[in-house]
Amino acid sequence: MCHQPTASKNMSSQTTNATSVFSQLNVFGHKKVVYCNDEATGLKAIIAIHDTTLGPALGGTRMWPYKTEQDALKDVLRLSRSMTYKAAITGLNLGGGSAVIIGDSRRDKTEALLRMYGKFIKNLNGEFITAEDLGTNTRDMEYIRMETQHVTGIPESIGGSGDPTPVAARGVYMGIKGCLKELYGNDNLAGKSVAVQGTGHVGENLVKLLRDENAKVYISDIDEERLGRVAKKYGAQAVAHNSIFDLDVDIYAPCALGATINTETISKLKCSIIAGSANNQLEDEQIHGSLLLEKGILYAPDYVISAGGLINCYSEIAGFSKKRTMHLTENIYDAIRNVLKLSKAENISTIEAANKIAEKRIADIKKIKTSY
Repeated sequence: MCHQPTASKNMSSQTTNATSVFSQLNVFGHKKVVYCNDEATGLKAIIAIHDTTLGPALGGTRMWPYKTEQDALKDVLRLSRSMTYKAAITGLNLGGGSAVIIGDSRRDKTEALLRMYGKFIKNLNGEFITAEDLGTNTRDMEYIRMETQHVTGIPESIGGSGDPTPVAARGVYMGIKGCLKELYGNDNLAGKSVAVQGTGHVGENLVKLLRDENAKVYISDIDEERLGRVAKKYGAQAVAHNSIFDLDVDIYAPCALGATINTETISKLKCSIIAGSANNQLEDEQIHGSLLLEKGILYAPDYVISAGGLINCYSEIAGFSKKRTMHLTENIYDAIRNVLKLSKAENISTIEAANKIAEKRIADIKKIKTSY
């Protein structure tokens, strides 16, 4: 979004063990899940609204050819919960939601399908606002906008903020610098080595920012044509997709799908910092957050460092200037440092520290207002 989160519960393991939809909603107290089905257009989508204490739920719409409907549900539940925490920890007046459309975006996406999906969003009466995510873009948001006003990230030509990914990349860049400051006492990237996994819109923009500061950048991507283009354009070194975890680098930046940080990859990692834009990077929050703490690898929680895209979409809704948007995005530097300080002070994993901060804000605001 606006683009693959423990204080008290662990999403990845509990949703796997849950057997019914209702039991899965109870894992983190999701408010609502809407199944959208339209035979005429081929639409099969799931909208998950996690929490609306702070405001309407805002989250991206991901289009992906999930192997099973259960996989799609698990993904949308994790993504929507992450959006709640992302908005809370960055001080935005938004709740958390997300949506997935089951299908291949290169083959199955049509104007009719997207507009029908927009009608389902309209029926939620502003409780859910969407934006682009994996498999969708600003043009798709324009189609959805034809049926509902509850969409953001629309093209600048029709009054929107446009592509949120440059802002998302800027947020990741600031988060990386915050990690460097905490670990080394300065945030200079010159001479540091970074392995960026995934060179999509956010990943490519991040590569540019890193190379502009003279970092040594290694990149990998399953799309070899895109990998070669980005490597040549920015002077980065392309490496095989399956060897990214074997590199001896300072920073690993996962910017593709989630769950790349797991027991197997942690045993291989030689980096000091993990900081990237992918959602749900830890395969299991509790287990792998603790493993990283034990190994001494500083992990920037994904929903904190990737908040730039959400900030960009929120700014579109609030009518903020680009200057104000960038100022809010640069605050990710301090947000990351606050998480790292709490982690160090209480000797807890950084994901647990981030969750505690986010949950405290939600609890505090709940005292003074009712749900949206």
